[in-house]
Amino acid sequence: MARLSRPRRSALQALGCTLVGWGALSRADQPTYTVAVVPQFPAADIHRDWVPLLERLGKVVGASFKLQIHAGIPRFESDVLAGGPDFVYLNPYHQVMAARAQGYVPLVRERKPLTGILVVRRDDPIRSVQELAGKEVAFPAPNAFGASLWMRALLAEREKINISPVYVQTHSNVYRQVIRGKSAAGGGVNHTLEQEREEVRADLRVLLETPGAAPHPFSAHPRVPAAVQKAVADALMGLLADAPGQALLKGVEMPNLVRADYGRDYQPLEAYRLDKYVVLAKAP
Repeated sequence: MARLSRPRRSALQALGCTLVGWGALSRADQPTYTVAVVPQFPAADIHRDWVPLLERLGKVVGASFKLQIHAGIPRFESDVLAGGPDFVYLNPYHQVMAARAQGYVPLVRERKPLTGILVVRRDDPIRSVQELAGKEVAFPAPNAFGASLWMRALLAEREKINISPVYVQTHSNVYRQVIRGKSAAGGGVNHTLEQEREEVRADLRVLLETPGAAPHPFSAHPRVPAAVQKAVADALMGLLADAPGQALLKGVEMPNLVRADYGRDYQPLEAYRLDKYVVLAKAP
């Protein structure tokens, strides 16, 4: 290339940058973006599943993605509603709250609908939701959508029962709280129960399910340039093209990835009027 004229060298260099990948950024100018993940699982599990995906995403997009793990869902909510993370994986009603507060835009989501579930011990004699009246029920956090927010609304509005909620930080903690007999029942979602070990699933029985809803999206703060948002969405969709990419998506509960749209997927949740059940934590 040293023998080529300067204009031809410049043209070929520009072409080479284009061929690195759609939307890829120059390595010399790689920015760093923060990514927050709702802490449904223990921190070690989140790190194990998300870091490899973010590393591959960074190679394709030409940027660095730094994982942020919060000590519980309330702290996660406070950070998101304050606009802290550049990208965020959050529950459906968190998406509604984040869109209102900061304008976060959903990019991609899992295709399979999310349903909230209320579980009891498999050997528990409870057969009706009505039998939970006055009993302690475990939830991850007040605003965990299918596992808590929507479930508590259904118990109060449709089933007309009062329960005593206790919040135990993660879905994994909920399931173990119920198995150990510390709570009569617990709220989770279909995706997280499916991720549990077989012996955990074998000890639990689903007593109630919510209607289905569009599941957790991977969303971007509006300060992230539109070109970067598109490059990230394209790169994530591109993981469907090969087995290693598919394995990465399965690890973060998005094996059947599709493009997300706020108006189609999440705006309808505003009609459920769940705001009366939202509990906003004080900023840490």
